[in-house]
Amino acid sequence: MANPERDLPPERVLLIDASPYIFRSYFALPSSISTPAGAPANAANGFASFLVKLLTEEQPDHVAVAFDGSLTTSFRNQIYPNYKANRDLPAKELVAQLDFCRRIAAALGLATDISDDFEADDLIGSWLHEVDWGTPQPPAKLHTSIVSSDKDLGQLVTDSVDLYDFAKGLHLGKAEIQSKFGVPPSQLVDFLALAGDSVDNIPGVPGIGAKTAAALLASFAGVDDLLGQIDQVAHLPLRGAAGIASKLTTHQESARLSWQLALIVQDAPVNRDRKHYAWRGPTDDWTPLCEELGFNSLLERGLALRTVAPQA
Repeated sequence: MANPERDLPPERVLLIDASPYIFRSYFALPSSISTPAGAPANAANGFASFLVKLLTEEQPDHVAVAFDGSLTTSFRNQIYPNYKANRDLPAKELVAQLDFCRRIAAALGLATDISDDFEADDLIGSWLHEVDWGTPQPPAKLHTSIVSSDKDLGQLVTDSVDLYDFAKGLHLGKAEIQSKFGVPPSQLVDFLALAGDSVDNIPGVPGIGAKTAAALLASFAGVDDLLGQIDQVAHLPLRGAAGIASKLTTHQESARLSWQLALIVQDAPVNRDRKHYAWRGPTDDWTPLCEELGFNSLLERGLALRTVAPQA
């Protein structure tokens, strides 16, 4: 049942990156929150509250939630062992709540997926590529939001797909990605390949920062085009152009490696059936799960979603 006060597209898809909201909840909520059995539950409680609020406000037709099977490794570590090696291992109290979080999403009636080889980003990219969601805008029949604060997912933004930072209430479309990074979504992988990414320990090209990367990509289609014409870089109207060309020549393998690491794959094994992702509200598992976790205040809020969930 759509809310007549909200100007929403006739069909709405939410693809949710679970990890940022699980981590945010773990660090934002007191560690004293626990289940009746004494297990830590602050991350699970915050994640459940986030999902209920999101679903209440957005009233989506289709939803999928991507979880990271490993919070620190993926197939990318086979390419580059130091990928994400700069990160501390997550606290055992947080890891212990990941199963709760996935059960919460499922009990709210949301399709979930998880992989030890692929990251949540890859699952989201594959959902976009592999699932026939319907007719995108225009015409205004369908719109998809990737719910995440992870900038890497900006590479998936199109005319009918935006990046939604729910905590900040920001929808980033193509224009916003261009404004934020200085490159369009189609060049964001190339941007990261040049500038690197300290969060994921992607090396990039030493000495080339965000402004230089964006300036280079204004003149070249991407990393392959740039590296194929390095001799032209020295003639660009850029400060230190000759030095930039030298850095690219010396570190071109690092740029190619970084491009591989930054690219979100779109062929991970996912369920391709659109009906699998249809949201019809919480399941019968919601009440017993809330009772198990001691989430008394969330129980009724979750059940109230049945009044806003689309009907079959």
